[in-house]
Amino acid sequence: MGWVLGMECDGGGWASFEADNNRLYLNNIPFADHGALLDPPTEDITGRVLEVMGTLGMTASFEPAARAIAWIRHAQRHEGPWYGRWGVNYIYGTWSVLRGLRAIGEDPRQEYIQRAARWLQKCQNEDGGWGESCDSYWQPELAGIGPSIPSQTAWALLGLFAAGVTRGRAVERGIAYLLDRQGPDGAWVDARWNGTGFPRVFFLKYHYYAKYFPLWALGVYRHSAA
Repeated sequence: MGWVLGMECDGGGWASFEADNNRLYLNNIPFADHGALLDPPTEDITGRVLEVMGTLGMTASFEPAARAIAWIRHAQRHEGPWYGRWGVNYIYGTWSVLRGLRAIGEDPRQEYIQRAARWLQKCQNEDGGWGESCDSYWQPELAGIGPSIPSQTAWALLGLFAAGVTRGRAVERGIAYLLDRQGPDGAWVDARWNGTGFPRVFFLKYHYYAKYFPLWALGVYRHSAA
C-alpha cells in the first residue's frame, strides 16, 4: 500500500502508471502516440484507489484520502457524473468514483453524491437498462446516452447501490433488464464497445465485462435485500 500512496499526484488524484505525468501540451508534438503520451490522473483510477484504502480500513480523514476526495469533487461535472478513462465512459467513471467514496466512508447522503445518483437515474433508458456511446469522448453532451448493454447497466446499478439507492423504480427496472437478457447459458452479451484503449482513438470490447459485472450487480442487489 505504501507504493500506491506514493503514486498520488500533487493535485490529489491517481493516474494509471505514473505520478504527475500531466504536461498535456506534449500531446501536440508531431510524433505524439495517439495524442496520449502522458498519464494524467483520472476519476476512475482515483475512485479505485479510494476503494482499496477503504477496504484496508482507512477513512476519509486519512490525509491522502482527503486530498483525493477534494480532487474528485473538483473533477465532478455540474450534472453529476465523472469521466471514465478506461471504460465507456461517464457511466463507468461515475460508478468507479461512487464505489470508492462509499468504501472510504463518505456519507452517501451528501448532495454531490446524490447528484451523481440522480444523473444515473436520469440516464436510464426506456427498456430499463443503461448505455453510453463512445461518441461521448468527442461530445460530452452525450454522456450517459446510448443503447442499453448489460455491462453499462450493471455499472449504473452498482453506482446507485454505492450511493445508497437500493430500492425504487430505477433499480427494479434495471434488475429486470438484466434478468430479461440473461442467456440460456447464464451469461450476458454486450452488443457494443465497453472498454477504452485511447479515448477518441480506439476502443475495445471486453467480452467478460458482460458476464461478471451483471452478476456482481445482481449479487449486491440480493445482498441488500437480505
